[in-house]
Amino acid sequence: MKKKNMNQFDPQLWQRFLRIAQPFFYPVETGSGKVFLSLLLSLLIFLFAAVFVFVSVVSIASQYIFPDFFNSIAPGLYESVASIFYSPYIIVVILMLGIPMAMFFGYRNQIQTRWQPWAFLTVLLLLSLFVSGLNVIISYVGNFFTTALAEKSQDEFWRFLYVYAGVFVVGTPIVVMYMYTRERLGNYWRKWLTDEFLERYLSQRSFYQIESDGKIDNPDQRITEDIKSFTITSLRFLLILLGSIIDVISFTGILFSISKSLSIFLLIYAAIGTIITVLIGRRLIPLNFNQLRREADFRYGLVHVRDNAESIAFYQGEHQELNQVKQRFFQAFQNFNVLIGWQRNVNYFTKSYEYAVIILPSLILAPVYFAGTIKFGDITQANFAFAQVLGAFSIVVSEIAILSAFAAGINRLATFSEFLDSPKTLDHEHTQIDMTVDSPLALEHLTLNTPNYQKILVKDLSLTLASGEGLVIMGQSGVGKSSLLRAIAGLWTSGTGRLIRPELSSMLFLPQRPYMILGTLRQQLLYPNINREVDETELRQVLKLVNLADLPERLNGFDTELDWANVLSLGEQQRLAFARLLISKPRYAILDEATSALDLKNEELLYKKLDETDTTYISVGHRMSLLRYHQNVLELMGDQKWRLVSAKDYQAEMSLLAQ
Repeated sequence: MKKKNMNQFDPQLWQRFLRIAQPFFYPVETGSGKVFLSLLLSLLIFLFAAVFVFVSVVSIASQYIFPDFFNSIAPGLYESVASIFYSPYIIVVILMLGIPMAMFFGYRNQIQTRWQPWAFLTVLLLLSLFVSGLNVIISYVGNFFTTALAEKSQDEFWRFLYVYAGVFVVGTPIVVMYMYTRERLGNYWRKWLTDEFLERYLSQRSFYQIESDGKIDNPDQRITEDIKSFTITSLRFLLILLGSIIDVISFTGILFSISKSLSIFLLIYAAIGTIITVLIGRRLIPLNFNQLRREADFRYGLVHVRDNAESIAFYQGEHQELNQVKQRFFQAFQNFNVLIGWQRNVNYFTKSYEYAVIILPSLILAPVYFAGTIKFGDITQANFAFAQVLGAFSIVVSEIAILSAFAAGINRLATFSEFLDSPKTLDHEHTQIDMTVDSPLALEHLTLNTPNYQKILVKDLSLTLASGEGLVIMGQSGVGKSSLLRAIAGLWTSGTGRLIRPELSSMLFLPQRPYMILGTLRQQLLYPNINREVDETELRQVLKLVNLADLPERLNGFDTELDWANVLSLGEQQRLAFARLLISKPRYAILDEATSALDLKNEELLYKKLDETDTTYISVGHRMSLLRYHQNVLELMGDQKWRLVSAKDYQAEMSLLAQ
């Protein structure tokens, strides 16, 4: 199968963007993409009509309240607005208001749980329309203002200077609220999207699958940085696109009224610039994609040093770690060198393209101005309108660097999302262990492979663990003891045969190095059910049973958050894990070298306490002392061989061999 290239501008990029962006506003279902875009377009149409009605009402009211002043700054506007209200065009305005309202009412069930995003978006788009409207007003006021200066008309100058000042007074709070609303919506969107990714990442063991598979690099960076960049940049480009539409509608008319030739030249200039920029800038997407990955690799290398600081210090491995981290940084450095080189190549064209905007309108309009056909203010307004419309048509040219980085981020989130949507996809080329939820725990003709199917660890294994019996798994290192536990936990499914086990919620796994969560002592003891209500007296009793009675006083009580993996020794961590086991009282416990850091006396104490419960347990270990706490031994002998014997017989055999 040909691997699809996700590091370029292509039609699929838009589909990948929609799959990530749409669920925040509208549920994903068959045909929902078209519905979502239709609702978004309807909202824009509604807001256009609403702003038009608002401006019309204000202009009509101003005509009656300040007729002289209003006619002096906007002559003919009242008549134009009034003519629309008394013409068939009013039907168009009514339809622009009514049809969107009907559409939203028709899809109210799908979006009623998402009313907050739509409310934020409505306010944001409305403010964006007002900001664009202010630009139109500023272009006209600037025209009159500069014309008054050129013609030395003092009264006109002061009149439009006051109007200019009034526009800034009104516009400042609008622009500030526009920026604030954009940031609020972006932050809210980031929270929603982060929650969605976290829930999928930490469900159905997807995080383990990703780590084992190795195809998705740095999921932490994708959740933290890529989502943040995605929401901020998506809103930015949405508003740029909306502003571009408004600018094209508003300023093309202005430009066309001043110079038809300038308008035609603008379209040709923008088209040629966009095509050239896309061709030059295509290389930026894979470079940005790789840069995101290598920056994340570099950061992970530093985190790895921090998390393993003590081990590195014991081994005196600073030099090796330095080389490893520097190598990761060098890869990011090299890629960034290539990236900025290509950005330089793109900038050669885009900057000259942008600078030409300053002179081209004046170059085309100068002969007309010298001929006396247009006023000086028309040139300044044409320059402003030309820049606005060209910017609208030339989004790709002006935003190519950000667009390429955005496209790389979309692709990283899309591949991550696709993996999370199907983390348990079966490999149809290989066999899978048949997993059945039932009791008691049993293995029926189980053959266990490594996940890559390169090695068979154990073949045709069958056993049943009756309730109350203890089983210890023994054998040399590397024969597959811990791998068998992974199969029982459902982490490894490669192989054949049948595995019967109860619900995972009724099983507790204790690894050799217990997992110490980021939380309080109380949460450590109750993990993974940290929301359980357990009396503090009971917690103290359990800690006493595992020889950790002084822990609360030594570490400031049950509700102090500490870095437990560094505060407690490995032996204390293993005893704390046993305390978890005694509190949760699961039906089954799987102990993988869970007492390896303890002395024999503490080991005996913990197993005796465990034996007093109703928990059936399986242990993995090398110590012969473990035989005293189990009824049966499963010995993995290597070369796919195994045997099941009683603990007494196994101990007798080992004693004979030792003599």
